[in-house]
Amino acid sequence: MPKEKCDPPFSRRVPTLMSAEEVAKGKKSHWTELEITGGVRNLSSSLWTLTHLTALHISNNNLSSIPPDIAKLHQLVYLNLSFNKLDNLPTEIGNMISLRELYLNNNQLQALPFELGKLFQLTTLGLQGNPLSQDIYIIHQEPDGTRKLLNYLFDNLPVYPQQLHKRPWINVKERNQLIPTAMFTVMCYNVLSDKYATRQLYRYCPSWALAWDYRKKGIMEEIANCDADIISLQEVETEQYYILFLDKLKQRGYDGYFCPKSRAKLVSEQERLHVDGCAVFYRTEKFTVVQKHMVEFSQVAMANSQGSDVMLNRVMTKDNIGVAILLEVNKEMFSGGLKPILERQLILVANTHLHWDPEYSDVKLIQTMMFLSELKTIAERASGSSWLASQPPSIPIILCADLNSLPDSGVVEYLSNGGVSEKHKDFKELQYSKCLHNFSCTGQTSTTDGTISHNFHLKSAYENSLMPYTNYTYYFKGMIDYILFSKTHLSVLGLLGPLENQWLASNIIGCPHPLIPSDHFSLLAQLELHPPPPRPLKRTNGVPYLRTGR
Repeated sequence: MPKEKCDPPFSRRVPTLMSAEEVAKGKKSHWTELEITGGVRNLSSSLWTLTHLTALHISNNNLSSIPPDIAKLHQLVYLNLSFNKLDNLPTEIGNMISLRELYLNNNQLQALPFELGKLFQLTTLGLQGNPLSQDIYIIHQEPDGTRKLLNYLFDNLPVYPQQLHKRPWINVKERNQLIPTAMFTVMCYNVLSDKYATRQLYRYCPSWALAWDYRKKGIMEEIANCDADIISLQEVETEQYYILFLDKLKQRGYDGYFCPKSRAKLVSEQERLHVDGCAVFYRTEKFTVVQKHMVEFSQVAMANSQGSDVMLNRVMTKDNIGVAILLEVNKEMFSGGLKPILERQLILVANTHLHWDPEYSDVKLIQTMMFLSELKTIAERASGSSWLASQPPSIPIILCADLNSLPDSGVVEYLSNGGVSEKHKDFKELQYSKCLHNFSCTGQTSTTDGTISHNFHLKSAYENSLMPYTNYTYYFKGMIDYILFSKTHLSVLGLLGPLENQWLASNIIGCPHPLIPSDHFSLLAQLELHPPPPRPLKRTNGVPYLRTGR
């Protein structure tokens, strides 16, 4: 395309001058924009120390090149390099990911670096008046041409071999050699459904690395490397459960159970294949399945709404589900040939994925209460007896979940502390009180002390900010995935730690990434199952005796 003149973009600059009075009073100036003009040929290196800048205007000069150090201005949102004599751009410009506007009009650019495609937040790209190839201009002039051109550059960016740092294994304590215990590992992993892995959500990831055919290999490698005895997965698409996960894991000695979200019942057969849900796999040489259960939160909400409009309109409309499998621990797993105290040791493994929206903290908290209430019913029926409020459960529970909730949330408070006030801020002062008592697992309803409680005695495997984040995108980084367990029966021996923070921050702005197939990191804990504590004293004919069975 022949070079053509392009008027400079409308000036964003609105200069203001301090009055003499303001200067006299010692008012400090604060500026985040800088303009350099007047036929400048070279830029001072001191410019790159002004890292507070958000806008830089250096158009209408005689610059023939821009040094790589421009990338140090990491807060720049606006950069105007138009009307210079630039014949190349430094590849480091691709690291300026805060840029929204970049003007390169009327220079001498014959090519664009592929690294420019890394500017995933860029909405305006000025290119007119450069001797670029016709192919570049054709893409750029299409509707949404800036985004399409950036995608083209990004998808063709050469990928240099890079090794993902190994996550460390953290030993917490040694196995107890004095009593019969069983040791096994548990994995929790949100695999990121193909349906949600879009360029609109993850513009910082090249399209080929978002494609399911590419990501599924990395996901299965992650599962194989963890080699867990129990695997809990979220965002598993129905079709992929059968043709990928179940098929591959059966070859490795597992069996599994899967349920899709409730909307699977409302869509066509073809659409049903792509509805995601929760899956649990277990190693058959170590566990025998006894029961399988699905909990539909919408159905539980409807059955317990008691006329509450917010329960019907906010909770019942969400299609999240939970799954639970009751497993018998094979006797050969107990250490040193010691015979377990109980003839039959059961564990209840549960997996759920709560509603995602931060504005619905009330829904997440109620979904959690509903799930634990249902798990209590399942465990009581399996044990053949009701639990007293003061007693720990006779069947230990392992809860793996994407709770979509941070450690300071009401959800985690409820799970970890055994209860939460019915006036907790996460309920948003909505009128749930008349139905909350239905979900109290201890028989102490919200009308007695204002607390909804449970007696599962749960503890998080990853404590004390050991895992700073399990969800790692450009826009959000935080811990929202958890492995919780009954601390009366189980303890942690070891954990898979996080990636080294400095390496991660320097190399990966967000996941998924060519090296990391999901936007979540997996959790892996090695647990030790030990004999349950003695039951409280119970009197028979006035004589106390100790209960050790269920």
